[in-house]
Amino acid sequence: MELSLARVDYLQVGVTAQKTMRLLPASGRKATQKVVVGDQDGVVTCFGIKKGEAVPVFKTLPGKKIARLELGGALNTPQEKIFVAAGSEVRGFTKRGKQFLTFETNLTESIKAMYVHISGADLFLCASYIYNHYCDCKDQHYYLSGDKINDVLCLPVDKVNCITPVLACQDRVLRVLQGSDLLYEVDVSGPATVLALNNGNGGDSGEEVVYGTSDGKLGLIQITGAKPIPKWEIGNEKKRGGILCIDNFDILGDGVKELLVGRDDGVLEIYNFESADDPVLRYDHALSESIASIQGGCVGKDGYDEILASTYSGWLTGLTTEPVHREGGSGEELKLSQEMQSKISSLRSELEHLQMKVHQEREKYQQSSQSSTAVLSVPAFSVNDKFTLNKDDASYSLVLEVQTAIDNVLVQSDVPVDLLDVDKNSAVVSFSSCDSEPNSNFLLATYRCQANTTRLELKIRSIEGQYGTLQAYVTPRIQPKTCQVHQYQIKPLSLHQRTHSIDQDRPLNTLMLKGQFSFAEIHSWVVFCLPEVPEKTPAGESVTFYFQNTFLGTQLESTYRKGEGCFKSDNISTISILKDVLSKEATKRKINLNISYDVNEESVRHTLKLIHPKLEYQQLLAKKVHLIDALRELQVHEGNVDFLLPKYRSILEEADQLLEEYKRQPAHLERLYGMITDLFIDKFKFKGTNVKTKVPLLLEILDGCDQDGLIAFFEAA
Repeated sequence: MELSLARVDYLQVGVTAQKTMRLLPASGRKATQKVVVGDQDGVVTCFGIKKGEAVPVFKTLPGKKIARLELGGALNTPQEKIFVAAGSEVRGFTKRGKQFLTFETNLTESIKAMYVHISGADLFLCASYIYNHYCDCKDQHYYLSGDKINDVLCLPVDKVNCITPVLACQDRVLRVLQGSDLLYEVDVSGPATVLALNNGNGGDSGEEVVYGTSDGKLGLIQITGAKPIPKWEIGNEKKRGGILCIDNFDILGDGVKELLVGRDDGVLEIYNFESADDPVLRYDHALSESIASIQGGCVGKDGYDEILASTYSGWLTGLTTEPVHREGGSGEELKLSQEMQSKISSLRSELEHLQMKVHQEREKYQQSSQSSTAVLSVPAFSVNDKFTLNKDDASYSLVLEVQTAIDNVLVQSDVPVDLLDVDKNSAVVSFSSCDSEPNSNFLLATYRCQANTTRLELKIRSIEGQYGTLQAYVTPRIQPKTCQVHQYQIKPLSLHQRTHSIDQDRPLNTLMLKGQFSFAEIHSWVVFCLPEVPEKTPAGESVTFYFQNTFLGTQLESTYRKGEGCFKSDNISTISILKDVLSKEATKRKINLNISYDVNEESVRHTLKLIHPKLEYQQLLAKKVHLIDALRELQVHEGNVDFLLPKYRSILEEADQLLEEYKRQPAHLERLYGMITDLFIDKFKFKGTNVKTKVPLLLEILDGCDQDGLIAFFEAA
């Protein structure tokens, strides 16, 4: 059965956070459902749809930003009590809008995630690192997580016979709890951002949990009492955005619930289970901004199911199974189209009225601004930003999303970075020349956006060892012109990503630190050096983190405690960068460090063997690209290229793909040359020898691209 859905935009509220929109249970089997949504102005809005128009049921007064909205109710009754989390408080409303609960928690931070158990008495709340379980508003259990908590849920008690909360954490781990204790950890392939019970009830066993990650992967895990059982995981082959929301709903009407997924790049997906194994992507639809919440139900018209999504800027958009009728069909279709005509004319008159009102207010503003007593008020606007490292191409993705249209974004960096092409980006970029010497200004680029662009994605590649700040100046299309500055740290080992384990059989170099420093101090140095390390000092006396370099595939193990730190890597340049930065940080705090290191000669050869295939590929790509113009000229003059060797003919055939790839990765070859040069200098730096005079000779050997010759040069020098 082919799925055909029509888009309907119902209503716009304020800016919404993740998981803040739900559908209230319907009174009849195919009756329409009311929509309840909470926004960042603190307003809870409940409305229904009649004749295509939004009819309000209730609306609360503004307050603190609403971080989560859940439904609850007594066991075996409709789940129609509305719970909202704002700040450190949870409020409860009936479906008519009467407030029946105000619960001020003992949390010192704002609530980030909330789950209301089906019993209605159990409340699970999470701040950044803290989990709390309340029963009838009384504190029951508490847990301090090792990294930030993004989402929480609890397995259904009626199926598993015990309270089993599951936390989705930023360090690529799902933590399964029992009371206040950790039962076990489940390693997943990316930072989990959202959790949902499979099929809405945890499956037959009640133990099945679907998770979505910030790098766009989707998976199912069975959480048993003893150990986790991974069922399936879908990678992000299409390079789509991270997953923000998941729901289960039978939109196909075949008796099996489909999986509904909303992503932060605005893509809405429907997966169905054709076989008992992995889900298959059945339908997708692109909205222009991130999807904060997704629900399946019956909203617009009796008897027609639909998928409702709330976006970042507060739009509530439906994809309905109700067919869209065109002018000039049967009598019913004609009647529908007349209904549409009257709707269009009422919208036109409303628009004219609004334009007149805006014109009057603008004139009033212009007159009042001439006055000497006038005070200029700066319009506030929300920016949703995300700065993450992509494992696939070792680049940083900077996503900026604004509640109104973006006029331009200025990007400035005090460290050398490359801006890479993004296919989805329609903005016009222009570079300004900048003086890198006195001001440490290495990049000035302006992105001018087209009308109605509310989301901009940039790709940046940094150089390890060079660290500083990247700044984005965001200017939306609002009057008077205002700008927000957002800062992002480029860390010394910026291309490293957290991983669950490393290969201990590789040849490793070791860096040992000893000195009069506390656990918190050395942890703050590691946070300064490496991405994805929690800012909060870990519990316990010592900690170990594992990392992988996304560009080269080399590894790093860092273990440290009070007064002692040990760092192991198969790349000597990583150890060299750590040694320099940690020494500088300790000197700033007047701490005397005793540094010792153990260099493994075999590690240099190992790193060169990891780099060489990439070097060979990039050199071949560069050579092919340089030949394209000459070959195309030959093709024009000769008219026929059959006389060319097959390898040259294939270059002509693939010319567009080759140019596209070369354009997408500027300075890739220079980066590899730079890494090999750094490796050469670092190898001899640990021996106390300066080999910078031999670098020109090294570059000549690199042009020849001979692996054995390169290794021989490193060993002979």
